[in-house]
Amino acid sequence: MKKIYRFMAIASIVSLASCELELYPETGYNEGNVQVDEETESQYTTKEDIAGLVDAMYNSWLKSNVMQEGIFLDGMVFAECRADNAYGGNPGTGELMAIEANKQDGDNKNVKRDWNYYQEAVGYANQIVCNIDRIKEADPSMTEMQYKHWKSQGLCMKAYALYQMSLIWGDIPVQNSIPPAITAENVEEVYFEYYPPRTSKDDVYQQLIDELTWAAQNGPEVDHSNKYLLSKAFAHGMLARVYAEKSAHQDWNKVAEHCEIVEGMGFTLCDDYGQMWAYDDNDAVRNTSESIFEVTWTRDNGNWIWMMYHRNYYDPNNSYTWIKWITPSRDLIAAYAAEGDTERANACITYDQTGTDPNSAWSNYYPADNYAFMHKCPTNASSTILMRLGEIYLLHAEALCMTGDLAGSTEYVNKIRRRAGIKEIAQPAGQDAMIDAVLHERRLELAFEGFRFWDLVRHGKAVEVHNAMSDPSSPRYDKYWQSRRPLTEETILMPIPQEALENNPSLVQNPGY
Repeated sequence: MKKIYRFMAIASIVSLASCELELYPETGYNEGNVQVDEETESQYTTKEDIAGLVDAMYNSWLKSNVMQEGIFLDGMVFAECRADNAYGGNPGTGELMAIEANKQDGDNKNVKRDWNYYQEAVGYANQIVCNIDRIKEADPSMTEMQYKHWKSQGLCMKAYALYQMSLIWGDIPVQNSIPPAITAENVEEVYFEYYPPRTSKDDVYQQLIDELTWAAQNGPEVDHSNKYLLSKAFAHGMLARVYAEKSAHQDWNKVAEHCEIVEGMGFTLCDDYGQMWAYDDNDAVRNTSESIFEVTWTRDNGNWIWMMYHRNYYDPNNSYTWIKWITPSRDLIAAYAAEGDTERANACITYDQTGTDPNSAWSNYYPADNYAFMHKCPTNASSTILMRLGEIYLLHAEALCMTGDLAGSTEYVNKIRRRAGIKEIAQPAGQDAMIDAVLHERRLELAFEGFRFWDLVRHGKAVEVHNAMSDPSSPRYDKYWQSRRPLTEETILMPIPQEALENNPSLVQNPGY
């Protein structure tokens, strides 16, 4: 017996109508298998309803356990541990260790939950996007500005979720409507609206381009006092990301164009790299000049991400005896040291004792008295930054390199290096060397912000880097890295969760699993 949940496993979000179907394959659909709640999406009728949905998208998804687990915990494992920046905990976290070692499968709990979490984000966004046109017609008190700003924020959230899903799984099912309530009469037809087939990555990206272009034209202007806002700048930044990825729509001139637009919106690099994650005894820094979009927290309404990465700033004598989500790799630490890059190293990595026992559970990766912690989210009041100017500068550098402007690319890299207080680079002799310089700088600048693996994938380097870490014959071999299943071009993508395959007969498993 299989349970099929409305709205692709997100029936409960933002007070959606509940609807549950019991499907017995041997008997097919029948009225006894269907339970229907009379409420539908038509319960939303006023602009106040839309305002409430926008608020729910921000505060019930972005400021939720869902977001923290999916983006800021698992996302770090996907992006940092599958590359060369971090180890994935220790054997106490088998699901994470499997991902680091490229041994995940369709039953991996972390892969499964992230699939569902991103679907939830799409669901929140669709409640806005799919209802707002109807409500605007019905409620003349909704102003044109409200309409444009609310719709654009929904489109931005949806685009972010679908973009992340496409990185992780490739072709993905895309829900672009709110299906009607299931009844005994319509179940066979409506079922597939809840569980659509996979859309090709090229088609997903075309949709993202179309919707983000609308959001970039109609979204709210940048509010430099409130970076917890999906503004026009975020839409342009997402367009730059989308155009950079391998697809039929890859266009490096477009990447540069959208980066330039963001750069012209009043953002500036922080003078001090560490300022973006600074804190004192009472609070943490937020809304810096460099931040484009961040989830802002306070001690009274704080995140718990820091507990998974870092010792307790407010209780520094507390000794952790359990594993961390990710651990900065010796290879990354050496990369900072080779550059004399103490400013960024200190902002990204900190060392602390984990107790008096030299045989602490942590010592399988680092000596217990010299153990490295990820440092970019040191307190529960620390903002979690999803987009900032430093990333845009380096994406611009990448675009200029790919279009042949090596001098321009070099200057953007050096803007970042000057802020870090390290030696500028000379213009490399050729595009390949320039791209290596850009990727190196992105590694140091954006460590533990969820980019490294996808940067390597974008330039065909992920297989080489991943496999080198656990290959004794490689000069980059690290004995502290667990034995990895060799990464292949097929296993760059994650497996489709087994539960999703069982619920949606239109899906097929990714190759390699």
